[in-house]
Amino acid sequence: QVQLVESGGGSVQAGGSLRLSCAASGDTESDKWMAWFRQTPGKGRQAVAAIYTLGESKYYTNSVKGRFTITLYKTENTMYLQMNSLKPEDTAMYYCAAHLRVGAWFADNYNYYGQGTQVTVSS
Repeated sequence: QVQLVESGGGSVQAGGSLRLSCAASGDTESDKWMAWFRQTPGKGRQAVAAIYTLGESKYYTNSVKGRFTITLYKTENTMYLQMNSLKPEDTAMYYCAAHLRVGAWFADNYNYYGQGTQVTVSS
C-alpha cells in the first residue's frame, strides 16, 4: 500500500511558476513508476510527467516539455513537479500516481492516486 498526498497548488498568473509536491508513505522501497496527471472537468486524466525510481528516467507530455520538471527525492519520499511559464491551459486538478500496473508511463493505469491539488492559471 502507498499513500500519496499532494500539495503546492494555487492560483497564478500566466508566465508564473508553481512547485507541486507529492509525499509518499507506506511501501516506498520498491522500484516503481511515479507520475503526475492532470484533469479538467468533463475530461479524463492526462499524464503530464513520469519518473522511474530506479535510474530516474524521466518522461514528459509534449505540451509541458521545457517548462515542467519532475524530480524525486528518495530520502524524503517526495516527488516534485516544478512548473514554469505556466499557461491558462495548464489549469487543472493535478494528481500524483504510483505503481504503474501495465502499459506505458502515460497510461491512466496506476495502482495509487493522491487526492489532487488545484492549479489555476489566469491570463
